[in-house]
Parts: sequence; structure tokens; C-alpha cells
Amino acid sequence: MVLLTRRYHFSAGHRLESPHLTAAENALVYGVCHRPHGHNYYVEVTVEGTPDPVTGMAADVGALDEIVERELISRVDHRDLETTVPELSGVITTGESLARAFWGLLAPRLPALTRVAVVETAKNRFEYCGEGDAPV
Repeated sequence: MVLLTRRYHFSAGHRLESPHLTAAENALVYGVCHRPHGHNYYVEVTVEGTPDPVTGMAADVGALDEIVERELISRVDHRDLETTVPELSGVITTGESLARAFWGLLAPRLPALTRVAVVETAKNRFEYCGEGDAPV
């Protein structure tokens, strides 16, 4: 078995806010991230496969890119994640929650999916490998 990871980029705005907290509690918990702001995100998508004896490839990179573009990047790039992405309705857009939600968008189209990582900043990477139910 071989793992193939592709990295994709998108830019988006968001604001960390829980509907279960008051405005003051949200400001305390999320700090400056409670205010509207944006990131230049990277998403890493990992699939597994057995290399084909003829081509030597474990996955069709072109097909993978097409699926990720259609199912994820086109939906989130240059958007406000909370207000303009229906698939994220009700999701608190922390990196952890985005990784799980992105898994939920991609897994039905990528049966060999093994990992989704959201890189929010140079210091923050969030990975989800499909344990439990992923919200969509």
C-alpha cells in the first residue's frame, strides 16, 4: 500500500463563534479569532492505493485534483465560511472542525481517502483520519 498526498490552496474568511456561548464568552474563548478575519489555507488530501503494475501509480492524480476542486475548493475559495458555504452551516470553523467537515465532503467521492489536513497558519495544522462521524 502506498500513500499519496496532494496539497491544495484556498483563501477564505471566517469568525470563530459558538452559538452556545454569549458574545462575551466567545470573545474570551476565541480571542482575536472571534473577529472576522481570513487565512490562506492549505488542505492536504491523502489517499492510499496499490501501485498499478503497468503505470506504477497508486492513484490518478488528475482525477484526484478534479474531485477535490469540485467537491471542496470551488465551494470554499474566496468565501466567508460561515455565511456563504451551505455545507458548513452550523459548523464552528475551527481548523479541527474544518478538517472533519472537509472529510465529510470528500469521503463519498474518494473511497481511498485516509487523511485530510487543514493548514491554517505556519503554526497550526489539523488532521482528521475518519474516526467517528464527520459533520457535513
